[in-house]
Amino acid sequence: MRHRKSRVRLGKKPALARAMERNLVTSVLLYESVRTTKVRAKVVQPIIDRLIAQAKRNPDQVAIRAINRVVTDANACRKIIEVLKKRYAKRPSGFTRIVPAGSRKGDGASLVDLTMLDAELPGSVPTKTPSAA
Repeated sequence: MRHRKSRVRLGKKPALARAMERNLVTSVLLYESVRTTKVRAKVVQPIIDRLIAQAKRNPDQVAIRAINRVVTDANACRKIIEVLKKRYAKRPSGFTRIVPAGSRKGDGASLVDLTMLDAELPGSVPTKTPSAA
């Protein structure tokens, strides 16, 4: 029975779904912004948030082992430990944002941009935050 279980799943065989999730998580961590379908973004978003929270909470050795079970590239793990951990030190949760981006031309699937918060994307103008001083 599935009473009160509200997990979003992909309609694929388990091994294919797991591989797609891992690849999408790795891409979001490396490039900090990915355009994908709404369902895929909703599946991947909690995984990314959980990995960053684990890196913040645990010692580096423990966090690296947990992160490497999910990501498929060593640079993604390194980026979480060295960059994202410091960037989100004061933020308790909610490290990603889903922004609607229209629909796909071929099949009409709703597309979204899955973006890391406070990301420095190439081609974007950096926004200045007002300082208290």
